Amino acid sequence: MSLIQFLKSKAFFKQIGIAVVSVLAFVFILKWWFGFTTNHDQKIQVPQLERMELSEVVETLKELDLDYIVIDSASYNPSYPSKSVIEQNPEGGAFVKENRKIYLTLNPSKYRSQEVPDLNGKTKRQAITHLLSIGFKVGTFSYVPDIGKDVVRGMKHEGKTIRTGDKLLKNSVIDLVLGDGKQ
Repeated sequence: MSLIQFLKSKAFFKQIGIAVVSVLAFVFILKWWFGFTTNHDQKIQVPQLERMELSEVVETLKELDLDYIVIDSASYNPSYPSKSVIEQNPEGGAFVKENRKIYLTLNPSKYRSQEVPDLNGKTKRQAITHLLSIGFKVGTFSYVPDIGKDVVRGMKHEGKTIRTGDKLLKNSVIDLVLGDGKQ
């Protein structure tokens, strides 16, 4: 029997029909099974958790059959209460299924400590840029007799001399002692 005769035969059309019916039956059974096993119609609205303390969050999520994971304590934000939620994922108002994990970012209780960098010999502009980039604030400038104009010759915090490697809280104000360019 040639290929063309086989493509025109009843046996070929029966096999095509059986294959199409089998695929359709498989798709409908799979769709029904996924709908049943994935709780397709279930929806729980995620509450807005921002600014809530962790103990309140635990109670709220337990009532809704939701779990949580604290993924990070972010940079300290003074406008939020200590140990409160700064961010959440999924966002408040989104719909999820039961036992879904809500990922939380908490506000630490204070700024993190940061090591004071070695700025001795750097220019005023380099020192300011470096301090701001690592989270410090720049305060006042005082000058000492030195040949290098606007070159860092020391640092102070709250009137006390600080050295390279000392630890200060981020957002601390550092005053710079600079050379006056005269000698």
